[in-house]
Amino acid sequence: MTVELIRSRRRTLSVQVRQDGSVLVRAPMLTSQREIRRFLEKHTDWIERQQLRVRQQAEEAKKTPPLSEEELRELTRLARKDLTARCEAFAAQMGVSYGRIAIRHQKTKWGSCSSRGNLNFNCLLMLTPEEVRDYVVVHELCHLRHMNHSPEFWAAAEKVLPDYRNAKRWLKQNGTAVMNRVPM
Repeated sequence: MTVELIRSRRRTLSVQVRQDGSVLVRAPMLTSQREIRRFLEKHTDWIERQQLRVRQQAEEAKKTPPLSEEELRELTRLARKDLTARCEAFAAQMGVSYGRIAIRHQKTKWGSCSSRGNLNFNCLLMLTPEEVRDYVVVHELCHLRHMNHSPEFWAAAEKVLPDYRNAKRWLKQNGTAVMNRVPM
């Protein structure tokens, strides 16, 4: 298997299977090639399962036509109204304030929060269940207090949405198929 290696000041090894099926390993600076090889061997079954999942998702995506420009415009219009209302409600509940809200159609992100408190959301969220939209909104609002994914961040998300893990799981299982509807 071909593996891309990124070394950084991290403390642990991690492996990721990308949407194209390629493998990315992140490693601490001084980790030996031998240790990396052992790590990959230990995780071979997991890597193969993820690559199979990626292939299956790609096959599913081929069965669903891409969205037209008109459909994307309509999703953007709906998202602006729906996600703004969700942001207002959850921000009030959480006691946070945000800057502006932007709606985009992206291939890789559901949402983001800038250091200035501006929120960005993917219009494709309108193709997901309501609880998934709630999760993405709460996730980004939690970044207003915690610009990371620390235990405190997840505790804040769980306080607002005790079942957030179900929405997170839905995105992991179905998100790629939805994202693949954006035309190239």
